[in-house]
Amino acid sequence: MATMKKDWSKLYKKYKGMWVALASDETTVLGVGKTVKEALAKAQTKSTQTPFLTLIPNNLDAYIGSL
Repeated sequence: MATMKKDWSKLYKKYKGMWVALASDETTVLGVGKTVKEALAKAQTKSTQTPFLTLIPNNLDAYIGSL
């Protein structure tokens, strides 16, 4: 089964530094908050499904590791 990549660039622009609760499609925003608890509470008012929670970073710094 092929995995499709998700474009979160719009999420990043709109929700930098915020917790976002997403539907199972990982693109539909169900709730947003400064804390996980806040994002989850808002998501639960819109849906009974368990959301995918993620913290949108404040900046997108690249990291290249080395040994």
